[in-house]
Amino acid sequence: MAGNPLRTLDSFELIKLGKASVTVGGLAAGLLIVGVAMVAARLTSAGLRRLRERAAGDAASLYVVEKVATYGLVIIGVVVGLSTMGVDLTSLTVFAGAVGVGVGLGLQGVIKDFASGVSLVFERLVAVGDFVELPNGGRGVVHAIGARATRIRTNDSTDIIVPNSVLVNDQVINWTLRGTNRRIRVPFNTALGVDKDKVRDAVLKAAKSAPFTSPDDPTRRAQVWLVGFGESALKFELIVWPTIEAVRRPAAIHAAYTWLIDDALRGAGIEIPYPQRDIRLRGLFGEEGEDALTSLRLEPAARRRKAKAAKSGSSNDAAADLEREDPEEAPKPPPAKA
Repeated sequence: MAGNPLRTLDSFELIKLGKASVTVGGLAAGLLIVGVAMVAARLTSAGLRRLRERAAGDAASLYVVEKVATYGLVIIGVVVGLSTMGVDLTSLTVFAGAVGVGVGLGLQGVIKDFASGVSLVFERLVAVGDFVELPNGGRGVVHAIGARATRIRTNDSTDIIVPNSVLVNDQVINWTLRGTNRRIRVPFNTALGVDKDKVRDAVLKAAKSAPFTSPDDPTRRAQVWLVGFGESALKFELIVWPTIEAVRRPAAIHAAYTWLIDDALRGAGIEIPYPQRDIRLRGLFGEEGEDALTSLRLEPAARRRKAKAAKSGSSNDAAADLEREDPEEAPKPPPAKA
């Protein structure tokens, strides 16, 4: 009596590995298990990703769970699939040797980046949502840590693909590792001979009035330092603590404070230095000093600039950009001038 053809095909031996043999039925069942594991891993990753996007403060922890669940399902599926095929996992020395040869021939970088990615996921020195600065000066928010590379989105909405080993082995600045704000320094100059107290009061008032400046507390407060002398200027620095949201936009925060400082100095009638040479006019038609300038119908430059000082603050585009909650939304239009 002829046997069942399907049963015969199912038990047909394809290959023999030592004492184990791989049949058509075992191969089909193993591939099915691996396929189900891959689909389950993808669905789990998608579900956890949506949950992570809605999470307010636990995104980094959910990212670790997502990666562990995804990798775990794939590994379990492969192991179970191989066992179902009839492969003796304890006898895979040939496969291990092949992997070793492959690593020796050129997979060192891939293995290194994969191991670095696992380290990043579990150590969380660089996590999804952190604002980092790379050794080459590139800066942005970490959007994804993959098996081989990390995707970083800059404030210009461009993506930087960085090998994981770079983030582990090189010196990388994580501006938001502990979720606290950071101090920045904004340099500016004034003319020699200005009232330093007046400069400090005007600049601090402008900086503290900005919504992206953190309030003063006993350990962190805005300051103005005189840090040096130039050829025709006093060199100052505004020392200020922006909010954590503003720290993620370093170019915009520097531009916003620079704009505010210029408005504050002009509004207070404080002279901003220009390259200059002094010409002393001792006498003209029997007149001296400002009387001689008046005879020529000239005014001192300082008086002229003070008369043209701005009466109100100007439109600060960088400050408007910092008021956006999402860096990728459209910038707010500048307020209309009175």
